Amino acid sequence: MHIDVYFDYTCSFAYNTAVWLQKVKGQLGAKLLIHWRYFSLEQVNNHEGPQWKLWEQPDTYASRGLRAFWAAEAARRQGEAALDRIHMALLKARHEQSRDIADLSVLTEIARGAGLDIGKFEQDITDRRLLTALADSHTAAAETLGVFGTPTLVFPERQVFYLKMSAPPPPQDCLSVFEDLYRLVEERRYILEVKRPH
Repeated sequence: MHIDVYFDYTCSFAYNTAVWLQKVKGQLGAKLLIHWRYFSLEQVNNHEGPQWKLWEQPDTYASRGLRAFWAAEAARRQGEAALDRIHMALLKARHEQSRDIADLSVLTEIARGAGLDIGKFEQDITDRRLLTALADSHTAAAETLGVFGTPTLVFPERQVFYLKMSAPPPPQDCLSVFEDLYRLVEERRYILEVKRPH
């Protein structure tokens, strides 16, 4: 099974979902392919209007999340395995260690810990062409799929849904939660929203 997950490194709900899906992937192995796709909350929540684009802002712009996306793409230039290693490291740095993932020195330290070639990483993280990946992913998600927040998952047959978890499920429940959610989204297409009042 292949799923897409639209996420933002600054989003705690995306972090909870990533931890959960990492455990599900550990149980399903090659049966589950997860594609992490960029979606900027800073872009979708900006107050400047639709013409303002995060990825077009100057390097001096104080963004909360842009550099983390940029770091992920710099890692991708070193291969998909490098991207996989830095992906969870970025999420953990932000949500477990409260580190500033907008700080270039912090990102370089995370990249070093993920085993990346630091010289190449430092060169690539200043290459603005890498921001095209964020622009393309975000724009396609918003315009084609109607994505408005993170995390948004896309199951087979383009079943798109926003998921908000207060915490990852306990390890023993991870797979059953995934299976239950899959059945709900794929087989009960008439259910559009389930929301708790608090």
